[in-house]
Amino acid sequence: MGTVLTNLRSLGEVTLAALVLGAGLPMVFALGVRLWSAAETAGSDGSVRRHPAALIGACACLFVVVAVVVAGVLFVAKAFLAHRLGIHLFGQA
Repeated sequence: MGTVLTNLRSLGEVTLAALVLGAGLPMVFALGVRLWSAAETAGSDGSVRRHPAALIGACACLFVVVAVVVAGVLFVAKAFLAHRLGIHLFGQA
């Protein structure tokens, strides 16, 4: 019974990670693009209005996406970095 519970717990963790990174990260990117497009709107008189809150939100969303992608690449390459360059990331011995 203990093995079944351990496997179910591991399955839940993998499912949660897949939902967050598989669906959540593209959603954050889409939100960033949407906020970026809302940062500038043209007025009826031809003037351009800037929305600093939308621009800050867009930059935050896109920064999160870039940070997760860089962390993912470093996680995949952690053994190479530890062996070749002596850089130990994510607990790689």
